[in-house]
Amino acid sequence: MVIKQLALQGSSFRGHDESDDSLNPGNVLAWIGFAAKLNDQINSVVLRNAPGNAKYTSPSIQKEILGITTNRVRCKIREEIGDSCFSILVDEAGMEQMSIILRYVSSSGIVTERFFALKSVADTSAETLKQAICDVLSRYDLQIEKLRGQGYDGASNMSGQFNGVKALFLRDCPYAYFVHCFAHRLQLALITSAKVCDPI
Repeated sequence: MVIKQLALQGSSFRGHDESDDSLNPGNVLAWIGFAAKLNDQINSVVLRNAPGNAKYTSPSIQKEILGITTNRVRCKIREEIGDSCFSILVDEAGMEQMSIILRYVSSSGIVTERFFALKSVADTSAETLKQAICDVLSRYDLQIEKLRGQGYDGASNMSGQFNGVKALFLRDCPYAYFVHCFAHRLQLALITSAKVCDPI
């Protein structure tokens, strides 16, 4: 419950010092301690009172629980999409990471965007990025044939007319129309405007 709530709020899990006498052991341990103070039954089985090595508070356990929760959220998003068509919005960062956002119309007719994955990639070539996107989509049985839109920045590896990710997807699915991300366009316009303005 603690990890689920922290994830929902986008809060950090761990502290710099997670020892028993730490004043700031991190959010997971602090909230478990708080729950223990409110309930004697909880207190009897958590943290210092946990039997043997069954604390379940190690960083690897926290990551595992978060991973399970993440997978359940993705499955729920997949369930929302159903057999409908969808679009992808992808942005890659210089650190060989790429975020994937799905856009679709829900069963109640509402256009919905959901962050779906943050994927590490070996490099930022178009082929590598396309394969990584396909891997994420296929893991959740999202078929490329249902792809109806693509949104990327203007980098040639993403939106290149012949060899960019856009072109590679269009070969597989000619209805996956490309739209240059308007947020990136706005950023480029603001940067250009700022360069020609006199400093105050």
